[in-house]
Amino acid sequence: MTRRGTQWLTLAIALAICVGVAGYLFQHLSPPGSGPAGAPAQAKQPPASAVPAEQPPSSTAQAIDVATVRVAPASYQAHVAAFGEAQAHYQLSLSAQVAGKITSLNEAFANGRRIAQGESLLQMEDSSYRAAVASAEKELADAKLALLEEQRQGVQAETEWKASGLGGKPDSALVLRKPQLAAAQAAVSTAQAALRSARHDLEQTRMLAPFDALVVERLVSPGGYVQAGTEVATLYSTDRIEIRIALSARDWQNLPADDQLTAGDWPVSLTDVENGQQWSGRVIRVEQHLDDTTRQRALIVAVDQPLDQEPPLLPGTFVRAQVAGTERNDLWKLPVSALSQRGEIWYITAFNTLAKIAATPVFSDTDNIYIAVPEQLETMPQQVLVHPLNGYLEGMQINPVEEPHDE
Repeated sequence: MTRRGTQWLTLAIALAICVGVAGYLFQHLSPPGSGPAGAPAQAKQPPASAVPAEQPPSSTAQAIDVATVRVAPASYQAHVAAFGEAQAHYQLSLSAQVAGKITSLNEAFANGRRIAQGESLLQMEDSSYRAAVASAEKELADAKLALLEEQRQGVQAETEWKASGLGGKPDSALVLRKPQLAAAQAAVSTAQAALRSARHDLEQTRMLAPFDALVVERLVSPGGYVQAGTEVATLYSTDRIEIRIALSARDWQNLPADDQLTAGDWPVSLTDVENGQQWSGRVIRVEQHLDDTTRQRALIVAVDQPLDQEPPLLPGTFVRAQVAGTERNDLWKLPVSALSQRGEIWYITAFNTLAKIAATPVFSDTDNIYIAVPEQLETMPQQVLVHPLNGYLEGMQINPVEEPHDE
């Protein structure tokens, strides 16, 4: 075969191979449902189990179990909870009123001890103050004597004026010694005031408890010297403890009017946040201004004779106060866990699917929250999720598992 014949044979073989490959690809890679030779494809029928989107799901094969509680509108006694620090009714930094050397201390005048009102705390050296009293008494006696002499001279001067036969009044008040009499009377008043001051200073050398008190800190010792104004001790009164409770505007809506709160012994339950010990208190007054920083208003709770309680309520104790409020209607009582992190309540629709609604508790306690019933759900009892998860979606098919819930 010639060289040119060989080339034509090679070209024919290559063409035949290309036609074969094209036929194979057309047969095996054509779209599903397309018929051969351009025949029209038949329409694909949906499976019998498909459900239109606008209809509620009819199958529970993939529904998940969720814990729910059944709730219905009811009335509940509201209460308000807040925190505060127990503080003594009076807190006093006791200071010396006079200077002197401390000669003795009451043994009960020690840190942590209780002192009755009027009980002696300490005694100072008082000899100089006794001398001052004696000097003031002498000055008063001299002033009184001078007054008596001036009164006698005034009577004599008036008698002499009348005996002189001169009519009218003297040209000067000095003739009848009236200015001299006024000066003598003023001298007596001055001497009396000086004596009172000297006696007061003498009394201050013996310091007394101004009220029934707990000695928080004693700052002096026998033999020490104090100046007027030197701090001697820190005292807390023991008649009652007061706790300032700051409340928000929503909290105040759950309480009665101010005059009702303060009219009697409105009850308050107090709990130590550290060990759970409890006391009963009462509201004694409410503040009439808002705090500049928190924009909250406070009420004051009192516990009488706190150190005689069982257990004692000590100043400085941090407590949780629960104040009884008014009765509120149309509320749901739910577990605390029913409120999601986003402030939402998830409930079950009539088709066993999930739905949610934003909710703000009206008040709460340790185990429960109380929310106003949403208007669109107030016609019938509802099933609410106990533990909503972040992964839940509205419309998700679920299988509710109802748990008991104390109404």
